[in-house]
Amino acid sequence: MTFKTLVGNLPKIGIRPVIDGRLDGVRESLEDTTMNMAKNAAKFLSENLIHADGSSVECVISDTCIGGVAEAAASADKFAREGVGVSLTVTPCWCYGTETIDMDPTIPKAIWGFNGTERPGAVYLMAALAGHNQKGIPAFSIYGKDVQDSDDTTIPEDVQKKLLLFGKAGLAVATMKGKSYLSMGSVSMGIAGSIIDTDFFESYLGMRCENIDMSEFIRRIEKEIYDKEEYERALAWTKANCKEGKNYNPSEKLKSREALDEDWEFVVKMALIGRDLMIGNPKLKEIGYAEEAQGRNAIAAGFQGQRQWTDYFPNGDFMEAILTSSFDWNGIRQPFMLATENDSLNGISMLFGHLITGAAQIFSDVRTYWSPESVKRVTGHTLTGDAANGFIHLINSGASALDGTGQQTIDGKPAMKPWWDITENEVEKCLENTTWGPGMLEYFRGGGYSSTFKTRGSMPVTMCRINLVKGVGPVLQIAEGETIELPEDVHDALNERTNPTWPTTWFVPNLTGSGPFKDVYSVMANWGANHGAFTYGHIGADLITLASMLRIPVNMHNVSEDRIFRPSAWASFGMEKEGADYRACSTYGSLY
Repeated sequence: MTFKTLVGNLPKIGIRPVIDGRLDGVRESLEDTTMNMAKNAAKFLSENLIHADGSSVECVISDTCIGGVAEAAASADKFAREGVGVSLTVTPCWCYGTETIDMDPTIPKAIWGFNGTERPGAVYLMAALAGHNQKGIPAFSIYGKDVQDSDDTTIPEDVQKKLLLFGKAGLAVATMKGKSYLSMGSVSMGIAGSIIDTDFFESYLGMRCENIDMSEFIRRIEKEIYDKEEYERALAWTKANCKEGKNYNPSEKLKSREALDEDWEFVVKMALIGRDLMIGNPKLKEIGYAEEAQGRNAIAAGFQGQRQWTDYFPNGDFMEAILTSSFDWNGIRQPFMLATENDSLNGISMLFGHLITGAAQIFSDVRTYWSPESVKRVTGHTLTGDAANGFIHLINSGASALDGTGQQTIDGKPAMKPWWDITENEVEKCLENTTWGPGMLEYFRGGGYSSTFKTRGSMPVTMCRINLVKGVGPVLQIAEGETIELPEDVHDALNERTNPTWPTTWFVPNLTGSGPFKDVYSVMANWGANHGAFTYGHIGADLITLASMLRIPVNMHNVSEDRIFRPSAWASFGMEKEGADYRACSTYGSLY
């Protein structure tokens, strides 16, 4: 199962070769050079970008070079037919600015102006950007630092970086458009993120919000509205691969072995049903449930669980952890974005990370800041190395993908890989390093199972979070950093102070010495909600580019200025870049 099951073709990148329209010598001399520049850009992007479902990215080139408004309109018409969701204009020469620009305000767009002296590609770039800015249609400026000869067909490294930043973020924007967020249940324990703000989804992301009551799970379980053959296979796989962990419940509350086994059967069915609710399942039509077979076209979802569900039924932790992992009983497959406690804002944060990386995402409570002094007092241990300034405990009972164990590797180092690069051996290691503790009945009166693992250290990760602020709208927080490992006795001492049946990640953000990244405590103190989502790799720059496309200001990040890439219009809103980001987003408003 992958996002290919969702309704809607994957977006393509449209390449627009723009040319000086003067015939009788000028245009003719530039035709081949301009079209080859478009072909080179298309080749580079298609070879270096992959959709989150593992598909190759397809580029569409305008039928002709664009020298004026008629050819610009013909290109726009072709792009609409071909399903283009991202627009890149390329040119090595002067062209007629506002006559040739892409005028669609909802498609992310960039202009690459060739840095050469024979023809003024940069002059067109500046003229066209001025037109974009004057018309309120922001575009990204791509311009190489070093001058190239007119016959040089290479793409400089600095241009490559900007093309990839723009391409990845633009494809994420276009992929979300028209898809659904599915709320399974409603508001969990008063958590603000599970109060679904439909205006945010519709106006900023181009998504629709779908809702079901959690009683739909019971209906489907009791009426057996799931693939029974797959259920038997899933249950057998679960029994063989999901080791039951320590039961921390008091002896007077322990469930019988029979009741525990029934819980396993129940939660496996929940996983099947949760997936079917999101993307549908043709097997359901074969057993007489054609409506249910369609699903909700959900690229992301959330399960309320607490407390109305978990006070009586087994929790959703197994469903959430397995679906958000890159594998299950069907083998290695694209992870689903399913937020615990129906925290839709963290679910979308997970979706951002997944669309950029193709990897599983980890949903966590931003639980505790451990200062060196507190660790010393509790354990007697003196923190050193990356942990010397303290760390943050990331932990949650629900949607922590098993990829978060760090048992996958890149160049021999712990990693969370794009799902298509994961090996069967790495799947086995993730499963071996995860246990499933019976749900703590003081939290989950209905029982269930929670994944338990410890994330390996030395992984570069990025934590992010969307928050909604009245009067401002959505804002994005970003914290790049590393995972760390503690000595086993120190880990045990700290972990046992909270719920030890949940997966733990010890996180150290990269510090800048100022603002919210002055120290580790300040990161924790400035985080905007009780949840955060983290992904493998330092993708803060990608997230900033994505946020600017969606007109979501970034209120907290530790990404160096030389990595930040926003539309050229942002420079017109003041010299202080983060304040300018707020003013630009406010001025342009939500993308849709």
